[in-house]
Amino acid sequence: MARPSAPILPNHVTISNPCKELPVAIFPEPVADTATPGASSPATICLINQKGGCGKSSTCFHLAGALAAMDLRVLLVDADPQGSLSQGFFGSAEIEALPAHETSAAVFDDDGFVADYTALARPTAFDGIDIIPANQHLARHNLPSAAACGLRQYAARDLLENIAGYDIVLLDCPPNLYLCSWNAMVAAEYVIIPVPPEDFGTQGLRTVHQAIDQARQLNPALRRLGHLVTRYDRRLLVHQSYEERLRKLYRESVLDTLIPEAAAFKVALACRQPVNIYSRACTAAKLTTALAREILDRIALKNAKRIVA
Repeated sequence: MARPSAPILPNHVTISNPCKELPVAIFPEPVADTATPGASSPATICLINQKGGCGKSSTCFHLAGALAAMDLRVLLVDADPQGSLSQGFFGSAEIEALPAHETSAAVFDDDGFVADYTALARPTAFDGIDIIPANQHLARHNLPSAAACGLRQYAARDLLENIAGYDIVLLDCPPNLYLCSWNAMVAAEYVIIPVPPEDFGTQGLRTVHQAIDQARQLNPALRRLGHLVTRYDRRLLVHQSYEERLRKLYRESVLDTLIPEAAAFKVALACRQPVNIYSRACTAAKLTTALAREILDRIALKNAKRIVA
């Protein structure tokens, strides 16, 4: 199906009422979340969107710091061959030098054998945060035809079933819906979809939702935890309009917390520290803490509904 065309807004055009200008077709119709979840521990969340630069890696990086500050043990799984999340903690030189068997690529390698999945988790400089890193070795495994990859569709699930000691797992996915993202959805309980409030950020939502529905055929427990508005600038009318449109369509499926395009996130990342560790009192850190609490509350609510059901 061809993608609907999006309007081109020249820089000199002033929009008096941006809501009227938004192309409705870029937003897929909301679909009832009818998955049949099963209880498991730890809580596992994958962050996906086929758009690059929407804040998946940044959200994982800073959210890990907020969760660890709540005395939760966090495991980050870098499922992106770019390795941005891993480089955030260790720098590019150290991550790029890692051999394949010390990265997430090891779980996809049919010619290798992982004797101890726990050994793949590397401690970071921060208490409560470990990471299974990724680098260029993962690229050859990220095949576009995920459904044709046989048992490799379950590689991430096998990993998580053989590793313990964590309260929450965050899986960072590449900006596509190939095998690595598919694996994350097959392994996870929940999906968060980071969405910048602009054309490029919202155009792929229909395909993302379809991929989630398809992944449920292998993982009926998979649930949408919510759409997360990222890179938000409340000064821009067009950002306000896209946020309003998202909330009108998806209602409670859109997380209340908005993540802004704040300099503190970038400065903290440059210092190789989650923003809550770099500057706990700054607005960016407070919003990240609010996001962590909202995510935990939503998980608790969904678990309560499971018990009632």
